[in-house]
Amino acid sequence: MLHYIIQTIVFQLFFLIIYDVFLKKETFFNWNRIYLLITPILALIIPFIKVAMLRNILPKNYTITLPEVFVGNAQIALAYDNEITPIALEQHNFWSWELLFFSGMTVVTLIFVFKVFRLIKLILKNPQLKKEKYTVVHLLNSSSAFSFFNFIFLGEQINIKDKKAILKHEMVHVTQKHSIDLLFFEGLKIVFWFNPLIYIYHRKIQALHEFIADAEALKNQDKTQYYQNLLSQVFGTKNISFINPFFKQSLIKKRIIMLQKSKSKRINLLKYGLLLPLILGMLVLTSCLQTGNAQEKTSISKKESFNDSPLIIKINAVRHQIQRQGNVSNDEEKGLALLFKIINGEELDKAFIDDVQMFISSSNKTDLEKKIAKVFEQIQSQGNLSKEEEIALKSLLILTSEDGFNDPFFSDVLEFVEIPFKVVDQVPLYPGCDSLATKNERTRCLSHNVAVHVNRNFNTKLADSLGLKGRQRINVMFKISNTGEIVDVRSKSDSPALEKEAERVIKTLPKMIPGKHKGKTVNVPYSLPIIFQIADKND
Repeated sequence: MLHYIIQTIVFQLFFLIIYDVFLKKETFFNWNRIYLLITPILALIIPFIKVAMLRNILPKNYTITLPEVFVGNAQIALAYDNEITPIALEQHNFWSWELLFFSGMTVVTLIFVFKVFRLIKLILKNPQLKKEKYTVVHLLNSSSAFSFFNFIFLGEQINIKDKKAILKHEMVHVTQKHSIDLLFFEGLKIVFWFNPLIYIYHRKIQALHEFIADAEALKNQDKTQYYQNLLSQVFGTKNISFINPFFKQSLIKKRIIMLQKSKSKRINLLKYGLLLPLILGMLVLTSCLQTGNAQEKTSISKKESFNDSPLIIKINAVRHQIQRQGNVSNDEEKGLALLFKIINGEELDKAFIDDVQMFISSSNKTDLEKKIAKVFEQIQSQGNLSKEEEIALKSLLILTSEDGFNDPFFSDVLEFVEIPFKVVDQVPLYPGCDSLATKNERTRCLSHNVAVHVNRNFNTKLADSLGLKGRQRINVMFKISNTGEIVDVRSKSDSPALEKEAERVIKTLPKMIPGKHKGKTVNVPYSLPIIFQIADKND
């Protein structure tokens, strides 16, 4: 969620920079109005758009089991290796961010309601004159002038000669329904009250409304007299953010400057074309970022398609065997070297075939040699390799080659390579753990922070709604990708609701510093057991 919020704010900032640098000074007021209304919504939508064909524009199953994490309304403990460190459950922290968010929404909503109440009070307490398309509200003891939907508010202290020009100005707000724009931004401010750019958007659309109304009102009026109307009044405008005020001190100077500008040339409309490359750049960025459900589904689909192939199953068996035994003998290296020849583009001559047959038929093979022989037999059986099978084989051989991670031949599979935790040179780092020196300290720091995060964010109230009792175990599998993102999150439990909740919590883990092997960032898989302990109500 935080990642999404940051993206939307950055995109809105880019849109506002384009507006300020290229568009604000143009007299294409209605085009600018459309721009200011559309771009904040585009910034909210674009992060959800993932265009597969754009992903390649930007350059580009070993498992460690983390200590069990105990959550629930009973006393809990976090296990680190052979050490048990007690920690109290913080049930209420699950709601901390939600509470802050909704508290902010409530405050902003109450302010909005208070302003509406003030406006209604003005309508009810002052005399009204109904016209065909609007209603004039005469404000007693006031020199203010503003409008809201079909209501035009005029202070009785305004000079009668000036009221005619002001009325024409406010009629533009009424006919063009500028109040809808302002209420639109009021709605955005309620939901995104924490985003300062929404308030900037609101001020810019408010100023633009005045430019539009001034331009229309001046069509049948002398400019000099209009300036005098703007400058001659006492600035006593009501402080209500969703009205269109005629006398607003902060806008008077800008309005006069804009009134003096000559009409923009039509060729300047081409400036709005800047929006297209900007949006395309945002789409490329969001499509290439390895975050969210789209990336996660991609990772899962890759894994599932790999597992469907008998050859890939055998390749994975070789990988697991190497992991178990920890080293490779000279004879086993010969088998791996023959596998490398299959995919490196060399011509497979009769000598190569004889070497393979000799390897397969040799007696007294080790467990690893037997598994390598099965890979050869499977390749001979099916005759060719699919793209996925080639990636799986190269992902294995990059681990056994002397300098595989720096060999350009393997560059296309670096993003798929998964390195076991016990093998990876530099383990992934939880934010804040990078100051620790040793691999063991960094591992414990990661384990501790993941456990605390799960405890603080797991919705323990599920126990009551699901009627759960005793101890519930959830096994969660996930990867810290080569970009530091949490991807390929899966879980297993007797309760689907607990599976869903566990996956939700793991997906909220912050972006990590990715693990490195041979100087390259790599994917590192993890398994996290979560023990949901429900205390007896009598305890």
